[in-house]
Amino acid sequence: MRVPDRPEAATGVEPGAVFRSRVAVGVGLGAVFRFRVAVGVGLGAVFRSRVAVGVGLGAVFAVAVAFQAYQVADAWGAGYWPFGALVAASVCALALVRRRARLWTAVAGLAVAASAVLVTRLVHLPAEPSPAASLGLAVLAASAVRTLPVRTACAVAVAGPAVVAGAVLANPGSAVPVVSGLLWLAALAAGGGLRLLAARRRAVAGRVRRAERLELARELHDVVAHHITSIVLQAQAAQLVTAKHPERTAGSLADIEAAGSEALAATRHVVGLLRDAVPAAEGRERLGELVEGFESHGRRAHLRLDADPDGWPPQVSSTVYRVVREALTNVSRHAPDARAVTVRVTQHARTVTVEVEDDAPRTPARRYRRAGYGLTGYGLGGYGLIGMRERLEALGGTLTAGPRPGSGWSVRATIPTGGHR
Repeated sequence: MRVPDRPEAATGVEPGAVFRSRVAVGVGLGAVFRFRVAVGVGLGAVFRSRVAVGVGLGAVFAVAVAFQAYQVADAWGAGYWPFGALVAASVCALALVRRRARLWTAVAGLAVAASAVLVTRLVHLPAEPSPAASLGLAVLAASAVRTLPVRTACAVAVAGPAVVAGAVLANPGSAVPVVSGLLWLAALAAGGGLRLLAARRRAVAGRVRRAERLELARELHDVVAHHITSIVLQAQAAQLVTAKHPERTAGSLADIEAAGSEALAATRHVVGLLRDAVPAAEGRERLGELVEGFESHGRRAHLRLDADPDGWPPQVSSTVYRVVREALTNVSRHAPDARAVTVRVTQHARTVTVEVEDDAPRTPARRYRRAGYGLTGYGLGGYGLIGMRERLEALGGTLTAGPRPGSGWSVRATIPTGGHR
């Protein structure tokens, strides 16, 4: 009995292999270009939002300084408002450029406020830090507490009450230091809350990654068992062939070597991933059930499957299923106005491409909610796609997402099949 030769064990160069490799390189470069464009769009949106926040905050500071100067001039006289306005403008200017050096802008703002307290004590000016200066200090404090290391943030948080205490001693009976203290406490609460929220998101992302690794580790058993079984069968067949046809031993050994190489490659992929996977056999029926389940929520969904899922390796089948499921889940959560979704799965020579597109109108709220998973992979949400992106990158694939021209959202994933058809 002769064991059928494996295509992978055949000698010689496959016709058209060079052409397909060049096409694959071109497709890969195109994907890299599109990804960079998407990242650029996302970074541009972040930059524009920061500029808008800075302009709005500057307007608030300007109004606060002007109103404070008017009140001081009305209550104390025309010669008393310039010093307080200068101090407040200095602190507010530091607050506007805080992102360049959060620690040193906070230290400089506190130093300006402390110096102002001493000056008011010596020359009998209105109490400092004034409400406008306290507003700038509050922004500096919130920013420092939110982003700086724990010890440094605590030092900044403690320095504020010290300045307020000095203001109370320098101006006993004044209500201005009380306002400063309240604004400082509000800043600490806001900065601490944002810090805890960021820590919670990092913890959730970490748990998602660990869950991905643990469940895919369970898939490792199935993958290894499949390939080891193939090797054992090849070895048993080789024993029979060698006994009857010794001249065919070399071919049998080549088959075993090819099966072992496949086993090592598949095991390396799965061990490298150590992430989540659905059951190994997620074929045409499972994808159809997934799309039908999405349609049960009152939206139209169409599956275009130009591929043969039965011929995919287990890790490819499970990844395709997970990408489609995650994309449909995000449409359900973040695109309530979408009425139709198209799921397209296409198989090429050595890759499988998954595209999920919806027709929801583009809105600023949706763009910002989904920027975390769509354009940059970081930020506000999309914890499920954190694991998906890492899974695809470990498999040698890519995951990109972003707004479609005109309207709608698109998710596109490419998964290498390792030459399997």
